[in-house]
Amino acid sequence: MDGSRLRDVLAPGIAAGPRAGGLVAALRSAIVEGRVLPGYRLPAERSLAVSLGLSRSTVTAAYDQLRGEGYLISRRGSGTFAALPDTTSGWRPDDAPADAASAPLDLTIAAMPAPPLLAEVAAAAAAALPAYLAGSGLAPAGLAELREVVARRYSERGWPTSANEVLITSGALHAWDLLLRTVARPGAVVAMEQPTYPGVIDAALAHRARIRPVVVDAAGWHPGEAADRPAVLAHLTFDGHNPTGQWAPDAERERVLASFDSSTVVAVDESLLDFRHDAPVTSPAALLGRAGATVVAIGTMSKSFWAGLRVGWIRGPAPLIHAVAATRAGQDLSAPVLEQLIAAGLIGRRSEVLPARRATVAGRRQVLLDALAVHCPAWHADPPAGGLAAWVDLGGGSSSRLADEARHHGVRVTPGPRFTVHGTHDRWVRIPFVLPPQQLEDAIRRLAAAAVDLQPARPRRHAAADKAWTA
Repeated sequence: MDGSRLRDVLAPGIAAGPRAGGLVAALRSAIVEGRVLPGYRLPAERSLAVSLGLSRSTVTAAYDQLRGEGYLISRRGSGTFAALPDTTSGWRPDDAPADAASAPLDLTIAAMPAPPLLAEVAAAAAAALPAYLAGSGLAPAGLAELREVVARRYSERGWPTSANEVLITSGALHAWDLLLRTVARPGAVVAMEQPTYPGVIDAALAHRARIRPVVVDAAGWHPGEAADRPAVLAHLTFDGHNPTGQWAPDAERERVLASFDSSTVVAVDESLLDFRHDAPVTSPAALLGRAGATVVAIGTMSKSFWAGLRVGWIRGPAPLIHAVAATRAGQDLSAPVLEQLIAAGLIGRRSEVLPARRATVAGRRQVLLDALAVHCPAWHADPPAGGLAAWVDLGGGSSSRLADEARHHGVRVTPGPRFTVHGTHDRWVRIPFVLPPQQLEDAIRRLAAAAVDLQPARPRRHAAADKAWTA
């Protein structure tokens, strides 16, 4: 990270008081919040002093303090690198039951209960099942009926698609894992957002990928670091980004997709496409990437209908779909037939399901924002433009410590570092708005009480190594 770029990151946060103190606070904050990622090499002290218009002694003093705190590491002959203090623990927020008498309120899952129509559609699918029993029941690319339904939906959105450009998976995360298996060899560069859904990170790490972050903040998507070295594969969520709830406008999508090399396969995750709140209507992401990378779409039944179905899909060029199907044959062979029939029936009747679910989600989103304003006025959350969760800024507090304390108040919540590659973003916490209104407001009251009980502050537990399951 050169001096001019670091200057742009640090300048707004450098206080008007003692310059060394202001630089320490700004650089520490930038590292904790993920604007300067652990592992980045920082400019030499003289170079940074020139860029910031400070004396070298001021920068030296700031670097020395941050080395002592564990936020910088200097290696002889190599330079100075950003770091996070090694204060990790093996604690997981779902390891122990809450101490409250009632069952814990679960804010780790951003998924809705099944719609009432599902039972009727499942019964119809079961009645149709005998017609499939004479065969093996194995179709690595998925049932033709479901592939046709999914392809038709893309065509209706303005992305002409045929069934041979669709592969059915066991959910969106399975789709991502199959793409990793097909496209990325161990050690390959894979780009992904920072922050992002934890399962996306875990899958890439399991495949021993070298992760290059695409920073997502209030100003949008910043692919610069991911574009420095060509990535073979990328994962982006433009529609209801998880966890921030942002919704990228068309111009933003064009800019980000154009930043990738033509050899990159970009997986655009549309899991939350059906839950657009305040965002403008956008075009299918792949239509905006014609001149750049190969863009595929990942979809799922989990968010729009029911996560218990475990049905998703990949939409992409037929040769890539064929390659993914071949990879899948060495893993699980095929998605279950009955669940695919149910999925086809639900998608065909989506007009009977989605309007009511959107209205329910919109109401609960407002309940969450109102409850935060009343019970947690020091916290801040931009109203999410899409999706099923809000990304809440604790105003300097630690979400790792909050998650630890919250379980004693009967609430489970996933801390911000779990959504990052390097364990940053500890001042944020993701709060879904899928619980019924009364439970949701009760959960926020309990979180507020947990925050109060954290005073005076106990030693912080960092969640960089936290592998808590979350959805």
